[in-house]
Amino acid sequence: MKFASRMAAATAILVASALPALAAGQLNIFNFGLYTPPDLIKKFEQTYDVKVTVTEYDSNESALAKIQAGGHGFDIIVPSAYIVPTYIENGLLMKSEPNQMSNFKNVKSEWVDVAWDKGRHYTVPYVWGTTGVMVNTKVYKGDLNTAAIIFDPPPELKGKINVVPSMNEVLDMAINYVGGEACTTDKAILKKAHDKLMEAKASWASIDYPSFEKFIKEDLNASIFWNGASSRIRAENPGFAFGLPKTGFLIWQDNVAILKDAKNVENAKLFLNFLMDPENAAMVSNYTRYGNSITGSEAKMDPNLLKAPELTIPADLKSAGHFQTACPPDVQQIYTRIWTDLTK
Repeated sequence: MKFASRMAAATAILVASALPALAAGQLNIFNFGLYTPPDLIKKFEQTYDVKVTVTEYDSNESALAKIQAGGHGFDIIVPSAYIVPTYIENGLLMKSEPNQMSNFKNVKSEWVDVAWDKGRHYTVPYVWGTTGVMVNTKVYKGDLNTAAIIFDPPPELKGKINVVPSMNEVLDMAINYVGGEACTTDKAILKKAHDKLMEAKASWASIDYPSFEKFIKEDLNASIFWNGASSRIRAENPGFAFGLPKTGFLIWQDNVAILKDAKNVENAKLFLNFLMDPENAAMVSNYTRYGNSITGSEAKMDPNLLKAPELTIPADLKSAGHFQTACPPDVQQIYTRIWTDLTK
């Protein structure tokens, strides 16, 4: 779901130009920004003689709005788990039966019968990760595994903190921090979270999807962030480290599906099956720096990625993790009111 996936503006890009003038077909992919490996697209194009266009978006919500508006021309969408039921309930996804595709046998068992798509009738797994806190340890010497970095920041971080504009992730972390559970209806907890957010905002520099460069150059020193994006930044500035708040953190998965009104259905099905090949899943992980759900992909993954601390949930923190889900509509309305107040 994530920074690498969200920081780019929604622009159409044509990936890989070394194609025959007359391709066997086309495929139009709608994905988060900086989330589609160019080498993967080139390989697919050359394997199937298909011309691929990738258009980028910055959030699940903006992508959904675009699809609901119609007339988009996309074949493939990459929604996070929590929003997949909304796509299905609104008849926006094709029941393409990935569970009957030849490479489905490679999907790890724990990612087959998932809550958002029981038995995988609509989606295939893309990558999975966690939402935590990234901080510059050259500036901050305290506990990494605390959301206090964001919500009760020490003086050395004030004015150089970013919060990603991802409403549910930020609110869930804040609610966990003040002692509640995600999607709570407890008004006292929700008010406490609201007040904590408003208090903390005075210490933040931005609510944004900033460029990696702002962290690498240390214009920003802390953020609510995603583990894969944190790994990419640490590769450029080893002072940065990633922590998972003991009070609670999110685990998520992004998925790939065919849109109900896709024009290039057979090519889209080829792409879903292609993603479940271990070598191709490894290409996605190596580029995005997130884990995947495909058996055998580890053999082709970057050894440094397999050892990356960002991809490991410490045993003593596993109980603090919870999978991201959509809140009921009445709770989502409260979230929206809090978020509107925070972002004024």
